[in-house]
Amino acid sequence: MARLFLLLAAFAGFTGVALGAFAAHGLRSRLSAEYLAVFHTGVQYQLVHALALLGVGLLALHVPSRTLGIAGGAFAVGVLLFSGSLYALTLSGIGRLGMITPIGGVAFLVGWACLGLCAWRLA
Repeated sequence: MARLFLLLAAFAGFTGVALGAFAAHGLRSRLSAEYLAVFHTGVQYQLVHALALLGVGLLALHVPSRTLGIAGGAFAVGVLLFSGSLYALTLSGIGRLGMITPIGGVAFLVGWACLGLCAWRLA
């Protein structure tokens, strides 16, 4: 489990930085300021949760637990649904893709709640 979350953290971090650079240099002249801000929000949440996945992976090396696995899975799903839907929305212009974004946000909340529960049980 730890290896999977560390690999997901590395992938999310790498692609987050790449997508941020792509937006700053390649999309600035192609997207409206509003859509560029939406894309940036996706990058920001992806990078924050790449660090969360890194923390889950490192913690799983020492404290393997089912709750921790759920936290990591929820963070990964959150990145895919939240950030992915924002990227797809801004690049395609299909506004209905924004309906997926809150599902990703809920996945982030589940991940943080599970991480908190795991920390509570450490005593």
